Amino acid sequence: MQIAGALQDLVEPPPDALTVFEDKGSGAGEPLWRIEAYFTDARAPQDLESELASLLEEPAPPFRSADIPDLNWVALSQAALPPVRASRFAVHGSHDKGRVPQGPNAILIEAGEAFGTAHHATTYGCLVALGRLAARHQFRRILDLGCGSGILAIAAARCWRRAAIHGIDIDAQSVEVARENAAVNGVGARIGFRHGPGLDDPAIQRAGPFDLVLANILAEPLIEMAPDIRRATARGGSVVLSGLLTREAPRVLAAYGAQGFVLRAHERHDGWSALTLVKRD
Repeated sequence: MQIAGALQDLVEPPPDALTVFEDKGSGAGEPLWRIEAYFTDARAPQDLESELASLLEEPAPPFRSADIPDLNWVALSQAALPPVRASRFAVHGSHDKGRVPQGPNAILIEAGEAFGTAHHATTYGCLVALGRLAARHQFRRILDLGCGSGILAIAAARCWRRAAIHGIDIDAQSVEVARENAAVNGVGARIGFRHGPGLDDPAIQRAGPFDLVLANILAEPLIEMAPDIRRATARGGSVVLSGLLTREAPRVLAAYGAQGFVLRAHERHDGWSALTLVKRD
């Protein structure tokens, strides 16, 4: 599953759609998996194999290329995405609305142009972390940094109904999708989404410091932003970091330990990690 995750989150440009199938006819022993990645622009199999091998620091499986019909693959893939249960949350598309009990823990997110449907281990791990925090803590000011589809901000709005919640992303399309998703889930008026430069955005700086920061990004940007996230986090505040491979977690932990954070929980799912930390000072 690390290969699928790397294709989705680390390869540039990422595939327009990604599917993973278990090969039921592989026989005894370790299960075999078939990964299909769909790109608008043709990618040479050998180039893709080389890029993955460099990112994962291990040999990549062989890929074969083939032309596909010009169809709306996003729309078709939506019908194949099952609901995801992560801690208290049930994330689903509109095609499953009738099969998922509707209530404060149901979140409707369509597969689309912004990252975040809970089917990927990074988003799943963040939702599990949020569920754990909601059982023990009350937060007043929350930031979803790199909000994508807005799923984490929406989940936070469901957990902490009196909190002031902000979301920001450098991608304008993601911000529009996040606003639409928040409105559909009935929390649009409670979350302020912005298109801007993250923690350097003046409005975000004025809204802080935050007692909960959510950042589902990538390991290297998280390491680089450690001092900025420390400044944006209130004393005793929590941060949830994800978008990192489990083997990258020690480096991220070292960077945040140097900024006065201590580890409270480490979620591991399919080779990916979500870290919950608390600022000591």
